[in-house]
Amino acid sequence: VQLQASGGGLVQAGGSLRLSCAASGRTFNSDSYVLGWFRQAPGKEREFVSTITQLGGNSYYADSVKGRFTISRDNAKNTVYLQMNSLKPEDTAVYYCAARAGYYSGPVYAAPFYGMDYWGRGTLVTVSS
Repeated sequence: VQLQASGGGLVQAGGSLRLSCAASGRTFNSDSYVLGWFRQAPGKEREFVSTITQLGGNSYYADSVKGRFTISRDNAKNTVYLQMNSLKPEDTAVYYCAARAGYYSGPVYAAPFYGMDYWGRGTLVTVSS
């Protein structure tokens, strides 16, 4: 499974960005994978941001982004999105998408892998004040 994130960039505080992550692989079936977003700020541990279950029935958010970020997925395109609104300087980080096959209990798994099986390379989001 390969994951390619895109959409990062520089934005002013209060602005918006939309991240995309395209998944691929010879045996990849989007309907079988939980998809999610995680981030790592400079000098900090990677942290959970949001995940969405296989058919989009359940989504989870970190408290720090709840109400500002929205995760969605298009299984026909094997793509997961993260719409980020009302961005703050503390949202500055490298954002990684990740995938997990099979059952998911929600954001109960520990760092650094948070129960995810595959990781993309990340896209940098910088929010200026």
